[in-house]
Amino acid sequence: MKYVCLVYYDEKIIRDMSEQQWLDLNKECIAFGEQVRGSGHCIGGNALQMTDTASTVRIRAGQLQLSDGPFAETKEQLAGFYLMEAKDLNEAIQLAGRIPPARLGSIEIRPVRELPK
Repeated sequence: MKYVCLVYYDEKIIRDMSEQQWLDLNKECIAFGEQVRGSGHCIGGNALQMTDTASTVRIRAGQLQLSDGPFAETKEQLAGFYLMEAKDLNEAIQLAGRIPPARLGSIEIRPVRELPK
């Protein structure tokens, strides 16, 4: 079964890191990604730019509305995601628990919903 692991953290924590701390965290994430791809669990994923680069699109009354920033104001921001293949939720939880930024924020695990063909 496919699960998406959404990585959230408070961007202020990241902005307050030294350059070396940021580089070290990124190296950990790269190593984790290589490990789970090698094991066949990771199907894909990406890190995201900070929320000040985000745009949100809505269609209301047939008109496109564009706003800067993420959809919702939250204490933690979506930082990236991993698309994982796991036999069940328990295995997905074990994989998500190894994602390095889990120490800084949280990892939301959601089963992928397959759309009918």
